[in-house]
Amino acid sequence: LTVTGDDGRTESPNEAALLALMETTGYSMVQENGQRKFGGPPPGWDGPPPPRGCEVFVGKIPRDMYEDELVPVFERAGRIYEFRLMMEFSGENRGYAFVMYTTREAAQRSIHLLDNHEIRPGKFIGVCVSLDNCRLFIGSIPKDKTKEEILVEMRKVTEGVVDVIVYPSATDKTKNRGFAFVEYDSHKAAAMARRKLIPGTFQLWGHTIQVDWAEPEKDVDEETMLRVRVLYVRNLMMTTTEETLRQEFSRFKPGTVERVKKLTDYAFVHYHSREDAVTALHLMNGALIDGATIEVTLAKPVRCVYPIFAGSSLSPTSLLSLKPGQFSSAVTLLEYYCYKNSWALPEYYLYSTPGQDGKLMLIYKVVISSTRSSFMPDKVCTVLEDAKELAAQNALWNLDCSFLNGSSPGSLSPPLPPVSYGSLSPPPVSNSPGLLSYGCTRAFPYPLSPTTPQRLYIPPNQNPAFF
Repeated sequence: LTVTGDDGRTESPNEAALLALMETTGYSMVQENGQRKFGGPPPGWDGPPPPRGCEVFVGKIPRDMYEDELVPVFERAGRIYEFRLMMEFSGENRGYAFVMYTTREAAQRSIHLLDNHEIRPGKFIGVCVSLDNCRLFIGSIPKDKTKEEILVEMRKVTEGVVDVIVYPSATDKTKNRGFAFVEYDSHKAAAMARRKLIPGTFQLWGHTIQVDWAEPEKDVDEETMLRVRVLYVRNLMMTTTEETLRQEFSRFKPGTVERVKKLTDYAFVHYHSREDAVTALHLMNGALIDGATIEVTLAKPVRCVYPIFAGSSLSPTSLLSLKPGQFSSAVTLLEYYCYKNSWALPEYYLYSTPGQDGKLMLIYKVVISSTRSSFMPDKVCTVLEDAKELAAQNALWNLDCSFLNGSSPGSLSPPLPPVSYGSLSPPPVSNSPGLLSYGCTRAFPYPLSPTTPQRLYIPPNQNPAFF
């Protein structure tokens, strides 16, 4: 048994220990493309690889720790299909890894057991869901192009295209909204396509396009989805009213709709019972309302809320007693990170610049005085809260705060090298309306005014999470 490198040589910082691990487990090990693969598949495996949701991301790994120490820890959660440790040319690891289990249950158990686990004295690792992203966002597409035309063009210039998702304009259903989502057959194909379609260097139909990772839809556990009784309806006409939707969605059984909330060209339809919601889903998906063919899906809950029962005792709780997985905002998580390290709270400075379309674009600079460091993202937003969240997210990445979990907005994973799982550049563009996203962000080619920037200072004794 040998540990094989790219050039066929045996290489390992602790070769004897790794050979012993392979001897004990029967797994193979090979190093290629800057990563070392243990397993994939494991001994005796028959069939396709495990489905999506079986892989976790592991961050904050000590650079001198290897599979002989890591694999036994992660085997506690279940059978490992493949363990991929990212490696430096020097032989040290890069501080993170991906662990694919044979079942989703084992992956979830790993997060529960090992997130914030003390792997060595004073060294805590972070574990969160890893998403195999196969979808790209393509912006600045001519609005007169149809789905078929976009699909044909994307297949000409990139490989592995499976489908193209195009949404019609809210005001003119014969035109698209100027963007599309392109689905590829693998993450590698999507990553290679993203490399090729570098913004500013590639054109479609004479237009310089924008390219970014689409934000993977947030996974909601099956038990929660089985309780959902709200439908998400998209592709509506702007003129369609809530009363029209109530009538159409209760036509099969009058009185079943509890309430309707319409926002521009999409809406949420609430039912009194889960059974009626599922029936309406099957009947109404693809239906024609006011001349528009609508799309209907079960709405994904954004956050879980529970009732407070009579007699429940409430106890004062310190922010430091919480786990990172209990935060859904990068702003709050950055504050937690500063508290944990006994740093002063972040200071946020707001700047603006006119965009190419005349809109005021916003960007924050984050200053952490205790570390004498400042961070500014490379994208701007049109919405103040989004700009602040993006700035906090960028600061966390730069601080190497890789204990973030998959429930955070925008899938706050640390930045990864090309052709790897997860987002490759902050932040991804969302294709999940209703969930917090950064669809407003734009690449930052604009110069900030050196003379009269709008600047806002938040004192260290003020909570930036509630600004």
